[in-house]
Amino acid sequence: MLVDSHCHLNFPELAANIDAVRSTMTENGVGHALCISVTLKDFPQVLALADKYPNFFASVGVHPDYESEPPFTSETLVDLAQHPKVIAIGETGLDYFRLTGDLEWQRERFRTHIRAAIKAKLPLVIHTRSSAEDTLRIMQEENAREVGGVMHCFTETLDVAMRAIEMGFYISFSGIVTFKNATALKEVAQHVPLDRILVETDSPYLAPIPFRGKTNQPAFVKHVAEEVARLRNISLEELTEASTQNFFTLFKRAVPCK
Repeated sequence: MLVDSHCHLNFPELAANIDAVRSTMTENGVGHALCISVTLKDFPQVLALADKYPNFFASVGVHPDYESEPPFTSETLVDLAQHPKVIAIGETGLDYFRLTGDLEWQRERFRTHIRAAIKAKLPLVIHTRSSAEDTLRIMQEENAREVGGVMHCFTETLDVAMRAIEMGFYISFSGIVTFKNATALKEVAQHVPLDRILVETDSPYLAPIPFRGKTNQPAFVKHVAEEVARLRNISLEELTEASTQNFFTLFKRAVPCK
């Protein structure tokens, strides 16, 4: 079964209908989901979902867009990551699209996450938007290769993808890859090594075709997988097997449900 490697199930649009969300996952062959933390204030909601449902996992971190989040240390993240259902550090990274001005605080926060991941021995979930060169530079400087991770909702070039892969990272495709105008991203999906591919929804955002514009949910990762399989001229079954194996290879703390 497929894994949704990045979703926000604690967000109100999905949390209010979690039983239906889970049922639709099963109907569409989606067996597991990684629930992503974006603030420390809401992290308990994320952890509660992972704690309650065996096929949900959690990350801990602060999204780069949340400028007003109170300061924290790498030790704070390491402490929160002690729970066995926390399998990653993030979502972290850089975003020069939504935020402008002096973003040194964002770069320092990114470094804090990488240092926490190394201390906790957990992979990173990285967000990069209009910031690929700085993102890769900081990953290199902070030795992110020591733990690896995933470049989530990937929209950059094949060159950026391969440079991240060289540092032990995986490339995760979202519903964007199904959009007709995403020609460059479709090419990336064709050429990234199969053993480095993950699929995700980033739900409740970025619903794939044919649900574009609607509330996204983990079940829709099937449509992402179908498109990546089509682009690579392989079966959905092969893509499912590979991406699911990749997920559990990367996130070693995650225990698959039988």
